[in-house]
Formats: sequence, C-alpha cells, structure tokens
Amino acid sequence: MNKAVFAAGALLAGFLTSPVAQAQTPGTWGNWYIGTVVLPGSVEKKWGGYVEVQARSNRLLNQYFYNELKGGVSYDLDKNFTTLLGFGRYDTFDEPGPVNTEKRLWQQLVLNQFLDRLKIEHRYRVEQRWLTYRAEDSTAFRQRLRYRLNAFLPLNNKTVTDRTVFLSVYDEIFLNPKGPVLERNRVYAGLGYQLDRHLSAQLGWLRQDNYSQPTLKQGQLVPLSTSVKNNVVLTLQYRLSHRGTTPRPETLPSQLD
Repeated sequence: MNKAVFAAGALLAGFLTSPVAQAQTPGTWGNWYIGTVVLPGSVEKKWGGYVEVQARSNRLLNQYFYNELKGGVSYDLDKNFTTLLGFGRYDTFDEPGPVNTEKRLWQQLVLNQFLDRLKIEHRYRVEQRWLTYRAEDSTAFRQRLRYRLNAFLPLNNKTVTDRTVFLSVYDEIFLNPKGPVLERNRVYAGLGYQLDRHLSAQLGWLRQDNYSQPTLKQGQLVPLSTSVKNNVVLTLQYRLSHRGTTPRPETLPSQLD
C-alpha cells in the first residue's frame, strides 16, 4: 500500500476513534454553513483574495444564532507559501437580539507540502479582535494566536483535480496570550468533491472544545472547565481565476474559516 495513503488513513482513523470523536449528550450538535469565493494567485500574478459568509445553528437545522462576513487579500511568496491580510464582522444572537458583535483583523502565513498523494497544509494566524457586548454595554480588545494542521487525501486521483473525491482532516488550536493559554481546539474530518477547477464541496464533522478561565469565587478556586460542541459542516467553495495567466498545478480546497 502506498505509504502516503496508509498515513492519511491512519490519521483519519485516529481522529474518529479517539475520545474527542465520541458522541456527546443530546443537544450538543449544531450546523455550520460556509460559502466562499476565492481568487488564488497564479504563476504570473501573485495577488489574490477571498470573501466568505457563514451561518451557524445551535441545534441541527434550527436555533440559528451566529453569522460571519469576512474577506482578505493574499500574496503568494512562492508556489508553497502564501500570506494573507484578513478582516471580518462576527455577530452572535439570541431571541431578544444581538449578544455581541466582533470586528476582527488578522495576518496569516500558509505553508503547503505535496507528499505524493498526501497533501499537508500548515496555517499560522495572528488575530486582533474588537468585541462589543449587549448585556454589559461594554467593549473589549483581545488578541489570539492560531495554528491549523490540515491533511488532504484524494481518493480517485493522484491530485485534487476535476471530479476528485477527497478526504480532509485537521486539528486547530487557539492560543490566548492572557490565558487560558489553550483557549479552543477544533478537530474536523470530512469528505469532499472537486467538481471542476472552479467548484468544490465538503460535508464533515467538527468538534469544538472551548476552555474557560479559572476563577476565584468566595475564596475557592474554580478550575478551568471545558464546553464541547459537535457540528455538521457544509462548505461550498467557488474558485475564480486570473484571465490570461497560468493557474497553479494544484490548489488545495482548504476551508478559509
């Protein structure tokens, strides 16, 4: 068996059989819907960008509570290194109205590795976040660091090209300089289809663990706690192309979230 295929299969199996992949109690499942338009860089033109809209629900197919509108400008340092400056607006709701609104700016570096059939993406991101809260009528500024390791395995072709079925798995950690240092962890496993050089879709499972700050209440230390949410994620991505230029030999169908 091809070593790359075996490695990716073992990675996916590890995710799905580990404790983080086990089913949770009823009510911990939600939906994410992600729609993205991307203009990747080409051989001749290094500049690119993207826009994205996203909606989330607290339960399967209902209790919509969150949306995002964001975009960014990218620049290819070379065929395997891409930088990006991003910005967006993030709104959380409940029945009375907005709970909080966040405006975010971030800088990121993406490194791609093409290991025969197995494709690896390393994404490093630094975020600046401005939040406005309804209940306290207050604002806050926070910073955050993120790292995502994403693996892709095309199943019926050697590369992710037209009419390709592929597996995608990733793990992403969120670090808060002010603590708790590990603020969040996301684990994802999904099945995707690259219809042609423009359109791709993914359907997957995502588990998100949020870690709360330890606090001191009435003289007693309340330790760090974890909240868990599983989600069914549907992603549609449309890829534009520069006119009159040579496209990259292979572009990974990464989620831009």
